[in-house]
Amino acid sequence: MLREYICDMTTVSNTSYPKEKIRILFLENISDIAVKNFRQQGYVQVEKISKALTEEELINEIKDVHILGIRSKTQITKNVLEAAKKLQAIGCFCIGVNQVNLKEATKKGVVVFNAPYSNTRSVAELVIGASIMLIRRIPDKNKSAHEGTWMKEAKGSYELRGKTLGIIGYGNIGSQVSVLAEALGMKVIFYDTETKLPLGNALDAKSLKELLGRSDVITLHVPETSATKNLINKSNLKFFKKGSILINYARGEVVDLDSLSKAIREGYIGGAAVDVFPSEPEKNGDKFQTPLQNCPNVILTPHIGGSTEEAQQNIGEDVSVKLFNYLEKGITNGSHTVPALSLPPQEGAHRILHIHSNVPGVLSEINTQLSKHHINILAQYLKTNDDIGYVVLDVDQKISAQAFQLLKEVKQTIKVRMLY
Repeated sequence: MLREYICDMTTVSNTSYPKEKIRILFLENISDIAVKNFRQQGYVQVEKISKALTEEELINEIKDVHILGIRSKTQITKNVLEAAKKLQAIGCFCIGVNQVNLKEATKKGVVVFNAPYSNTRSVAELVIGASIMLIRRIPDKNKSAHEGTWMKEAKGSYELRGKTLGIIGYGNIGSQVSVLAEALGMKVIFYDTETKLPLGNALDAKSLKELLGRSDVITLHVPETSATKNLINKSNLKFFKKGSILINYARGEVVDLDSLSKAIREGYIGGAAVDVFPSEPEKNGDKFQTPLQNCPNVILTPHIGGSTEEAQQNIGEDVSVKLFNYLEKGITNGSHTVPALSLPPQEGAHRILHIHSNVPGVLSEINTQLSKHHINILAQYLKTNDDIGYVVLDVDQKISAQAFQLLKEVKQTIKVRMLY
């Protein structure tokens, strides 16, 4: 296991917030830009591990960790969160957060961030690239050339121009694919469960069945939920145009791969590009199997849709800034657990964060306790979701320590932290 320990004691600044005692753990070879950002801000206990950890390994590692950075392989379970007594925030250096038990993280007041937009361009470009390769049947011709067979023919090869692209899920990635496809002269239709404003000349299909029947190329950009599991299955594969192409760079459970494999081998579906799978190896070099192996005109890639140097740098920048802003300022914009708050600085005050169960009377108790002890609140912010409330208080510096102790004693308290 590759570990990097990054320490630079010269960067430590004197503040009431003990940066030199904060332990930060990055897993899965997260971009060095994240490490650099924390070093520049004076955090000296930064550890980087090149791989994902099992639940047991992570439970052993996380006991004294304040900030955890992961990608898509590391699973943050209830048991992991139970062991993470000092954990303040988790940064998911990727698009999704389904690898984190968000319900449990919310209960424990652990803030969870991700980077929903940072690698959208990388995925969108690969979708277009795969569309061109498949509609020209390049995978088969490439295989033959490697095997020493010359296959120079135009039969079954087409241009993208004038063809119809069907986009299922018109979100951050789907809409970018839409723009790129139109630039290549494609017609674009999309289907989404929510009402979305079309970009360019894209048209909103009235149903999934309509989209499947009209499209020459179908690309999936939906989350993994109970509603999207096996969204493309034996039944609706029958609605596809004969010879059409399917691209899945979304989530592995969205397509029934056995049914897709059968449809391709029988010649009904013209080809596919798949980057995500229901079961994926833990690390590079592990054995990998899928029903799509050795299917004609199929491109299989190892979950690298967003894996470009540019995307990883953007993600490293985005998530590390969110983590830093929470540590230093209490800002929770982009959080999937603690309610989002953006706070201006308050001169001449100490800032205290209070996370509590969202039940009636907590804010009243906070204000009553502080008022009873003549503690002046210079500024106060509150936001709640269904499960928890998040209060930020700026109090007089002279009595902030007393205020901090009083807030710890408030019923329904989950976490209290003094920032500065």
